[in-house]
Amino acid sequence: MDEIDEKLLALLAENARLPVATLARRLGLARSTVQARIDRLEAKGVIAGYALRLGDGAARDTIRATVLLTLEPRATAAVVSRLRSMRQVEAAHTASGRFDLVVTLAARSTAELDDTLDRIGEIGGVRGSESLIHLSTKIDRQG
Repeated sequence: MDEIDEKLLALLAENARLPVATLARRLGLARSTVQARIDRLEAKGVIAGYALRLGDGAARDTIRATVLLTLEPRATAAVVSRLRSMRQVEAAHTASGRFDLVVTLAARSTAELDDTLDRIGEIGGVRGSESLIHLSTKIDRQG
């Protein structure tokens, strides 16, 4: 990746729906050159896809939480498999330190969040958990 690729990615991160002609104009390149760069970045896996970002209106009714999980030895695969089946689980990351998994949840109500936390606590291999409910977003670079 070079500086032009980084500028292209920054423009796409701002608005992935920008037409290639607009991207080309902003980068000072030919449309075909920009399209070739996008194709190459997709083929290399630098661009993994394009997604819908919901605005504040949609997020207003969503309660988010981060759940820090401590697992039994060698239980990660089974726990992740169960978490994958829960639609409230947005992401799960392995971690170093005191906790083994960092899980991000999104629920429509406190009751749904509570139920989801109970279900996570009942998963075989989960030794313990700590929940952090998100109150407000101060910085969001992921969209």
